[in-house]
Amino acid sequence: MLKSFHKLICVAVTGLLALSACDKGFEEMNVNPDASPAVEPEYMFSKALLDGVSGGYGTTITTWYSTSMVCAGGAIQHYATYKDVPGLGDKYYWQQGTYPYAFFENTYPGAVNEIATVINALQEEPATNVNKLSIARIWRVYIMHRITDLFGDVPYTDAVNGYTDNNFTPAYDQQSAIYADMLRELEEAAAAFSEGQPTFGAGDFIYNGDVARWKKFAYSLMLRLGMRLSKVDAAQAQTWVQKAIAGGVIMEDADRAYMKYADGPQTYNQNPASYDMLANNFAVANGDGNTEGGKYAKTFIDYLKNNNDPRLGVISVVWVSGKADTSAALQKGMPNGLLGKPADFVTYSEPNPNTVLLKSAPYIVMSAGEVNLLLAEAAIRGWYAGDAATAYQDGISASMRNWSLFGSGGVISSERISAYLAAHAFNSAGTFEQQMEQIHTQLWVTLLLDEQEAWSDWRRSGYPVLTPVNVPGNITNGVIPRRLIYPPSEESVNSANLQAALQRQGPNDFTTRVWWDK
Repeated sequence: MLKSFHKLICVAVTGLLALSACDKGFEEMNVNPDASPAVEPEYMFSKALLDGVSGGYGTTITTWYSTSMVCAGGAIQHYATYKDVPGLGDKYYWQQGTYPYAFFENTYPGAVNEIATVINALQEEPATNVNKLSIARIWRVYIMHRITDLFGDVPYTDAVNGYTDNNFTPAYDQQSAIYADMLRELEEAAAAFSEGQPTFGAGDFIYNGDVARWKKFAYSLMLRLGMRLSKVDAAQAQTWVQKAIAGGVIMEDADRAYMKYADGPQTYNQNPASYDMLANNFAVANGDGNTEGGKYAKTFIDYLKNNNDPRLGVISVVWVSGKADTSAALQKGMPNGLLGKPADFVTYSEPNPNTVLLKSAPYIVMSAGEVNLLLAEAAIRGWYAGDAATAYQDGISASMRNWSLFGSGGVISSERISAYLAAHAFNSAGTFEQQMEQIHTQLWVTLLLDEQEAWSDWRRSGYPVLTPVNVPGNITNGVIPRRLIYPPSEESVNSANLQAALQRQGPNDFTTRVWWDK
């Protein structure tokens, strides 16, 4: 399914061969016939897509587990663990490992460098490559917004100058400036698309080169980023949200952006979320031998169960006598903040092996579920002329339909969706905060597996209201983490620029808020 990528191969020349051949054909012998002498943007773009979603593939796991499940997913109480080492999000513990900065260390040499290389190559013939260039610019914004939302001020303008200008100490841009440039990039890239010009075609694992859908994705990402400014600069937020809506956003299932995977022999073929969860917790598949002590969190499962949410049986199982049971009555989330394995550990809910844990499952980058819920917020703010209640219902419906992409076990009937909507109508007469709580609690459910975005949305909106834990020895004084920390390597090799960022932003700890998190 996925293209095979060119690899650099070293050619060994023995001493005897060197003596006998000396300078006859030596240069030709050292040219790898299987490697390209120039960057091929189509291949590199495919790699940037894969690494942009996963955070980068390691030898055994991807960065998804450390960043999305351990940190972000634990912090917003989607997941829980009784163990210490993976307890950063769960109980605000961190004594060892690279969990808080793995995304930083892997994404810059991976996805950031890859997409910049693509853009640089395409800019040699910008007119012919206008559609490819626009798509690459949009994807670069996707990659960079995930980094800055996790850490705050980060290298942006100078991010890849080590590869082009031998600048290995990049300056950190202020997050406000990063956001301004990302929004400008989305606007320019969306406007630049030209009918009839070539695209990445089959090398585009999201839209297969469909320019109209990439344009909707660009404006939907603009909507997401515009909403992120709502507390720090409401005027700019409104401006960009309305630009996005006018441009045309993802409102139908046919336009949702998602990566397609297969349960193939290579890690690259497999969904990084399911791969990581299986590798680090659920491979034994008996509910008891979970390597990192992971389960779904009580807060999350209680909400789904108490509201008769039909997504509960799709995403969750309890192992009974060695079999996965989706019965709603059995589902039970594990409390966050545990310091030892509970005696009834096997009775707690964990991801469904027939949907969430399928290695061939898709990874949803952005859907009509998220976009319609953001439109509902825009409506209650007076930034969108549409009806908030309609957008709210459309968002929930799309969120439930998303699970049909995960196979027959994910299909939720229209009758069950309608029944849920009837029982959970939008509170049109409620206060602004009551409506915000409804909208963003639904986003909290919708964004399961996209844990980084779910954490960002929770930090901005404050919903759902979560009760933090405060176990002995935690490193935040019982405060849910607000960001991740820069890696120690930055202190040793880029200290001056790091210190300048810390002076602007605040200490390099888990409770320092990023610019838009007010």
